[in-house]
Amino acid sequence: MFSRIIPKLICNTDISSVSPDGNPGAANVFKYCGIKVGITCLFLDMLKGFLPVYTAQKIFGYDDFLFFLVITAPVLGHAVSPYDKNKGGKCIATSFGVLLALFPANKISLVLAAIYIFFSVIVKIDSHRIRSIVTFSVFSAVSCPLLIYIHKPGLALGCFAVSAITVIKHIKPTEAFQPQQVPEQF
Repeated sequence: MFSRIIPKLICNTDISSVSPDGNPGAANVFKYCGIKVGITCLFLDMLKGFLPVYTAQKIFGYDDFLFFLVITAPVLGHAVSPYDKNKGGKCIATSFGVLLALFPANKISLVLAAIYIFFSVIVKIDSHRIRSIVTFSVFSAVSCPLLIYIHKPGLALGCFAVSAITVIKHIKPTEAFQPQQVPEQF
């Protein structure tokens, strides 16, 4: 979780404790630690998704149906980080990194970027949380049939999984993953 580690090292700030949503993500790093630290965390979170997918794609190609596991793994690892007590980020930067690794052979990352821009600028959804839910839901609805149509079922399943993980992370508040206190018995 670069967005948890880097702000602690550089700014002595625990992003999860200062942000209202408790999310150790790049958006909160920008807000609470500034542009330089935010860009660093954003880049590293994207790189975390980019490197394994890019490497696997170069070695094996992405036509195999099981390639969806390669696409899904970095996003799932970011969402439920085993190194962070299974509390991870909301996966936006890592999702973009995963999809950018397929570029230019597959331009599906441009679809996600276009949808995000559409809901950020044209049909503006002010709540970042709701915008992300809508964006990844629409992305899944558009990319899966498109990728199946061009005979890329592994990529379609990977895009569906990435979208589902990201939407779930945005639907469930971080507090839902916190242990609940049990009231004392009298």
